[in-house]
This record gives sequence, structure tokens and C-alpha cells, in this order.
Amino acid sequence: MIFVVDSGSTKCDWMPVDLEGKQIFEKVRTKGLNPAILTEKKLQKVIKESDQLMHVKEDVSYVFFYGAGCGTEKPRLALKGVLEEIFANAVVVVEEDTLAAVRASINNPHEAAVVCIMGTGSNCSYFDGQKLHQRVKSLGYGLMDDASGNYYGKQLIRDYYFKHMPEALRVSMADKYNMDADFIKYNLYKQPNPNAYLATFAEFMFLNKESDYMKELIKKGFRVFTENMIMQFKEELKTVPVHFAGSIAFFAEQQIREVAQEYGFTVGNFVRRPIDGLVKYHVEQISA
Repeated sequence: MIFVVDSGSTKCDWMPVDLEGKQIFEKVRTKGLNPAILTEKKLQKVIKESDQLMHVKEDVSYVFFYGAGCGTEKPRLALKGVLEEIFANAVVVVEEDTLAAVRASINNPHEAAVVCIMGTGSNCSYFDGQKLHQRVKSLGYGLMDDASGNYYGKQLIRDYYFKHMPEALRVSMADKYNMDADFIKYNLYKQPNPNAYLATFAEFMFLNKESDYMKELIKKGFRVFTENMIMQFKEELKTVPVHFAGSIAFFAEQQIREVAQEYGFTVGNFVRRPIDGLVKYHVEQISA
């Protein structure tokens, strides 16, 4: 059995397939496994809480894990060690989520492209057809992650409290979420995964994305992301497309295309969930 795993900070999908790529049983979902945020003990706890994963752990021969927080060596190796301990009979490969986005979004294995992730977090890389290049290391949701779910969540909360948001939307937001200041601060400063908490507010943005306020909010965030992340590959953009992966990008496609026209780069594919493309890629690699 092969597990192809796609993990963000919020949730983690485990796709069980055989050596021909056929799905063996329903996809397993756990909480997100971000080793840059969670301790090894917490990572173990999240995995072991899944009865389905524990039931088949001895039958797993490969684990191909792609996740947020796996872009630097120390957290990547910490998670790899946890997975190897639990799935003792498996070959375990842990890669950053950006590489998952590349393998799921490019049109052929050797296509050069700039690939962006816009989900709970955000990132951007250049794939030259062979290797992945990143010119800016991510410092996480507190300092970076422009145009991500947690970025937009923070902007929505700020605009709600500073009253920059139209009153009708403020009323609607208060109906949908607990906007009590103490509750928000408790979730941000005393609970784990504040980035995932912030990202829960992004749904409200897309439920109301026909609003002029929301359209401009989305585009404003994506302009910041473009300036800081995409434009670092200014020379490459002259000849390659920009692909996007993640739910924020998927639902913001129209606004992304509009901002792309402003900056003059070519938009390529939008992939909401990379996992299907990853299954195809790894089955072909094992069979080769």
C-alpha cells in the first residue's frame, strides 16, 4: 500500500492507493501536520488518533508526504522520524508543499514554471524543469504568507474592528463568527495553530466575494504577494507561466487573473487539491 499525503497547517489528506494507483479505501483526513509548528509528540498524537491509519500501518510500503513547514531541514527530518517510527515497514519521503504544487500543476514532468501556493499559508517557487528554486525563505504566518488564508483572516478581523468593512458585512460577520475580542485573543495567543484559526475567516471572504470590498481586499492581498514573491522571478516570467495551487487561489481565480494583467505575467493552471496529481506522479515513478 502507498500513502500519498498532502498536508497544510489546517488539515492533512492521506490517499491510500495500490501500486497501480487504484484507491484502496476512502481518503483519510487528519489534522494538519506542520512540523514547523507542532512538536514531535503532537505530530505523533495527531497520527495515532486515526484508527484507520493505525489499523493499516504495518501494510504500508511507501509514504510520500508533502507538507507545510517541511521546507527546512530540521522540521522535515523531525516529521520523517515520526513517520518512520509509526510506519515501520515503509519507505518514507518527506518534501515541502511547494514541490507537491509543482508536481500537481505542471503540464508535463519537465515543464518550467513559477508555482504558487495559496492555502492556509502561501509560498512561491520556480521550477526549471529539473530543480526547484526558492529565493526567499518563508518565515511563516507571522511575517510572511501574503494572500494566504491566515493573511486574509487577519485583514478581515482588523477591518471589522477598525470599521473599514461595510456595515452590512460587519453584521453578517458577527452573525457567522464569535467576534468577541477576548475570544479572538484567546484563539490567537493561547491556542495552538493560530494561523489555522485565522484561515477559518477566509470562507467569509469567498461567501461574499461579489462585494466590491471583498474583490478589492482579495486583489490588494494578491498584489502584495506578487510584489514580494512572484516578481522575484521577473526574468523567468518572460518565458514561463505561473501556476497556482490551494483553495485560496482556486476561489480567487478571477481576481488573480486581473492582477496578473496589471503585472504582465501569464497565468497557467489552478489546482485546488494537489493530491490527485501526486498519486499519478508517484505511481509512474515506482513503475519506471
